[in-house]
Amino acid sequence: QVQLVETGGGSVPSGGSLVLSCVGSGHTFSGYWMAWFRQIPGKEREGVAAIDSDGNTSYGDSVKGRFTISRNNAKNTVYLRLKSLKPEDTAMYYCAAAVTPYAPVHLHEPDEYNYWGQGTQVIVSS
Repeated sequence: QVQLVETGGGSVPSGGSLVLSCVGSGHTFSGYWMAWFRQIPGKEREGVAAIDSDGNTSYGDSVKGRFTISRNNAKNTVYLRLKSLKPEDTAMYYCAAAVTPYAPVHLHEPDEYNYWGQGTQVIVSS
């Protein structure tokens, strides 16, 4: 069974930091694009960051310079470091993998990814 499990969410004050982790099992994800998305109730899922197997990255405009995505292929794990957090960063954060024979065309589009975790909640208080 293929699974992605996110951890590391929590409640922090504005300006704080968190590190989210996403561990994959049931499949080797090292050769595929992986990404982080976030979603608040009533809103569409927003692409935050994406990373390919070689460590090339892409970020959504709202998080550039504040969030950093990385991965450890040996551990089948992808990370998202969040810093300088703002109340508008409050959301459920999801890890996703694009296990496909081709690279995603639109790196921050949810439809490009076919495996998802259950999410971890991040709350930033003002």
